[in-house]
Amino acid sequence: MNLCWITLTVNNIEESLKFYCDILNLNVSERFKAGEDTEIVMLGNKDEVKIELICYKGVEISDRKGLSIGFTVELLEKTIDYLKENNIELESPIISPNPMTRFFFVKDPNGIQIQFVEAKESIDL
Repeated sequence: MNLCWITLTVNNIEESLKFYCDILNLNVSERFKAGEDTEIVMLGNKDEVKIELICYKGVEISDRKGLSIGFTVELLEKTIDYLKENNIELESPIISPNPMTRFFFVKDPNGIQIQFVEAKESIDL
């Protein structure tokens, strides 16, 4: 069994695409209508887990508690500078639960927590 995608129900597909494609540099692999009131966009490359964005016309999604998506980055500070340049507010300070890992959170346009993680392979001595 393999994980194929994670589905996020979004309020505005265009705002979500701006965030995930323009800010996070994810690729649109598919975009289609599923009936008159539903639009689906698959994000990601061919052989990786996708993020599926679904927008139901007239349905407002508000409760996003307990959901987060994590992305690895090389340098947190560089990522923070990039996000601030693109008017994305940080939702947390840098958190370091152990010497190998540092991370912080932002929110996407739908209130979903996005985590950026810098993980070291070994402890610098």
